[in-house]
Amino acid sequence: MARRWLAPAAGLAVLCLAAGGAVLADAWSAFGGTPAGARRARMEASPQWAEGRFVNPQPMWNDLLGMTLSWTRASAHGSPDSPLPVLHGDGSRFSPPPDSGLRITWLGHSTQLIELDGAVVLTDPIFGGRASPLTWAGPAPWYDPPVPLAELPPVDVVLISHDHYDHLQEPTIRAMAGWDTTFVAPLGVGAHLEAWGVPADRIRELDWWEQVQVAGLTLVATPARHASGRQAFDQNRTLWAGWALLGPTHRVFFSGDTGLFPALPEIGEKLGPFDVTMVEVGAYDRTWPDWHLGPEQAVRAHVELQGKVMLPVHWGLWNLANHGWTEPAERVRAEAARRGVTVAYPRPGEGFEPAVAVPTAPWWPQVPWKTGEEDPIVATKVPGEGTAR
Repeated sequence: MARRWLAPAAGLAVLCLAAGGAVLADAWSAFGGTPAGARRARMEASPQWAEGRFVNPQPMWNDLLGMTLSWTRASAHGSPDSPLPVLHGDGSRFSPPPDSGLRITWLGHSTQLIELDGAVVLTDPIFGGRASPLTWAGPAPWYDPPVPLAELPPVDVVLISHDHYDHLQEPTIRAMAGWDTTFVAPLGVGAHLEAWGVPADRIRELDWWEQVQVAGLTLVATPARHASGRQAFDQNRTLWAGWALLGPTHRVFFSGDTGLFPALPEIGEKLGPFDVTMVEVGAYDRTWPDWHLGPEQAVRAHVELQGKVMLPVHWGLWNLANHGWTEPAERVRAEAARRGVTVAYPRPGEGFEPAVAVPTAPWWPQVPWKTGEEDPIVATKVPGEGTAR
């Protein structure tokens, strides 16, 4: 009897191994590089490094059982039902430079082209493809890049917040590896960039509160409360950060990915006030409240950072959580109205100059969404937020 099943079982095992090998081969290059040598030594010298990895001063709390069951309350409106009003076009939209000295073009999710006091900065560049190491699986984008990569103006700085797949994309980095630009990233992320063809002499890696001068700007890596990793065995082996971009006349802040943390007011005091804060507002859940801000806490972060205009980012491109796709923007609108905060809502591909005009009208459809009172995101270990865990 056992022999009757031996051959089919062996065949199934071979098929599984072959399929697993094919998946691994497809993803392998996207996993990136492994920090070693002087890069690794510098990482290990960081105050954020402990027991073989980077750590948050405030550990992140997870409701493991709730996370397992969270799919049961996923919104029926997690993705758009019709095409979005994306402003597709070419590089002509960037000419001439902004008269005011500051223009920000939101290209979707956390990708912004920032024209700041004569310099051009591109954040977390994603230009097509899935938020995944695989070409055929993972969250698919809802629209093509508003501006082709080849149509961008000359970029002085490519700024990376961390190495998760919705912020650092191998094909995009390979396509720009030959650019005459400087890549600025948190500690360890340079190993990925080098693995994908970026010359080492064009990479700058910073720890929290360190700074570098590029193209007349001072770029400061700021603390954030998040994580990193591109596969099972490299979790938190590279650093994550927010970024303050300080020009001769203007200052902007890019949060990267972060949960709420106590040092936000310190960033505002030391490096603000900011003409614009680009703060992540999407991809949240009450069972993992410390990974991302959530809409209401994003508005709080903007206020603590001493921002003048808030640009919500990290939404509107992929379905990365269980909430409705318009919910981050709707909840930010409600909280901003309560706090008296000015918020910009550009369409994907739309640029604006904060000193000239701020696009404040909703461009998304009206679909059901849960309010902050119905489904609150409450960070742990932050004064004034909920019950300490």
